[in-house]
Amino acid sequence: MALICCKLDKGIKIGVLCMNVFQMRDLLKERLKSLDANFKFDREDESLRIERKDNQKGLSVKISPIIAKYKNSGDKIVDEIVYYVTETIHAMQDESTKEISKIEILPVIRSTSFHKETKEGTPFIIDEHTAETNIYYALDLGNTYRLIDESMLEELNMSHNQIKEQALFNIKKRKTSYKSDEVQGNTFYFVNTNDGYDASRILNQSFLKDVYQNIEGEMLLATPHQDVLVICDIKNEIGYDVVAQMNMHFFQNGLVPITSLSFSYKPDEPLEPIFILGKNHSRKRNKEVIERLEKNREIFKNMKNNEKK
Repeated sequence: MALICCKLDKGIKIGVLCMNVFQMRDLLKERLKSLDANFKFDREDESLRIERKDNQKGLSVKISPIIAKYKNSGDKIVDEIVYYVTETIHAMQDESTKEISKIEILPVIRSTSFHKETKEGTPFIIDEHTAETNIYYALDLGNTYRLIDESMLEELNMSHNQIKEQALFNIKKRKTSYKSDEVQGNTFYFVNTNDGYDASRILNQSFLKDVYQNIEGEMLLATPHQDVLVICDIKNEIGYDVVAQMNMHFFQNGLVPITSLSFSYKPDEPLEPIFILGKNHSRKRNKEVIERLEKNREIFKNMKNNEKK
């Protein structure tokens, strides 16, 4: 760990703790040494790959984002990464068909920039959600999950549509509790059960419709990262500014970021991504943002059409 000293006006020095890529790499390897795994460091990509020794399945962890969060969170972010990697590596143990068929299938929300296929090149099972987000599907393994790819359809003896239907049914069965807070006349509801599927509750239409009945202003939804769903009851212009700042904060600090944009919600209508210009405390649609969103949507549609061919 490096110690950076900086001078203040009065000549007093303070130490600021920081860590470089190699030190963080070594710290993670030390914390994960109990795993029966191999470690491979990619100097160019600044990532550490952790692979099981028995089947070579594994995952890669980007080091730079961890360092950035380490400056604010300290060992907390390292603890989270170690827990995530440990559970994921354990979950990658080969399962039999009989065991897999008993595992619950649930939907997972990811950004449109998230990987579309496994490291081996097998496409994941994906459905379009919004211009900013897609729906993936996962086998729930308790403390972690495994994303479903096309190679697993035969093993599960299910079609793409059957997986989708079962996942949406299962997310409705999940307990959906929330806490509320009021900021300058606007009410915010936070779904944060930390079961890995908080953002996925945005797919529970019956839950959203129930909440909508009590909304007094405009209802906005936000999924800044996978472990939170924010429901906003915006009753004045300042509320939009609060949403923009809150979403960006959650997005930057989440372990698995999704999108910093909000969605305007009305029952039985597609979610509409909105871009909020905080300086004017207003809800606006930025032309460049809308063009980017529509481009994302077009790319996804073309991908799906090519798959059908």
